[in-house]
Amino acid sequence: MNQRNVRLLIAFDGSRFSGWQRQKNAPTIQGELEHCLATMVDSKVTLHGAGRTDAGVHALGMTANFLTRSAIPCSGFLQGLNSMLPTDIRILEVTEETLEFHSRYSATGKAYRYDIFTGKVQQPTERLYCAHFHSSLDMNKIKRNLKHIQGTHDFSSFEGSGSRDVENSPRGAVRTLFHVSLTPHPEKDDCWSFFFLGDGFLRHMVRNLVGTLIEVGEGKISNDEFSEILKRCDRQTAGPTAPAKGLFMVKVCYDPITL
Repeated sequence: MNQRNVRLLIAFDGSRFSGWQRQKNAPTIQGELEHCLATMVDSKVTLHGAGRTDAGVHALGMTANFLTRSAIPCSGFLQGLNSMLPTDIRILEVTEETLEFHSRYSATGKAYRYDIFTGKVQQPTERLYCAHFHSSLDMNKIKRNLKHIQGTHDFSSFEGSGSRDVENSPRGAVRTLFHVSLTPHPEKDDCWSFFFLGDGFLRHMVRNLVGTLIEVGEGKISNDEFSEILKRCDRQTAGPTAPAKGLFMVKVCYDPITL
């Protein structure tokens, strides 16, 4: 059997996992998937993900691919994996790609959503999927500052440590955000969602942007100060990292880039 390149579209609840990347002594998304795939094809499988989500982060549309000489059809991988995986990981779609396709390096963009709750008492069923901010937030002020981060910028001020291999990262911390917005939930009171669509994201970039924008809404950071934080390219000047549980990887784009 010739070598095949199989692509997975994956959704997961990251609450009990230590992120995407496999670890020896902790449950991870990649680890669970590789174990099930190895059982199905009777050989070791290396799964290449479109990104490395942190512990507690969720996904509605993560992409990953692996090489195999197995004759199992895509429909067989879809059914077999969903029968073996824990219920907090689901395979939504399985397709066969050319050998040149790579989930990470072929991607042209990614979309993320970050959910927040601003009321006094949060429903317990929402506690793992929506960050609770107790302070009164000026949402209009936050929205006015979104314009500062839309477009192409050096996002060093919002970059987590270990974000990239500096020597092999020619574009540095420069990324382009095509769309940034903050919208209320249509059916849930005091629930809001940030949306970010860009050509790439640094480690903790979305969570650091949200954490800083929350301080804008609290009045701790002014409009001019927020603009200056972006220009300073210094992580120490920005706000805290927002909790992982509010973050969802919505989709990975492979041209065209759409939300």
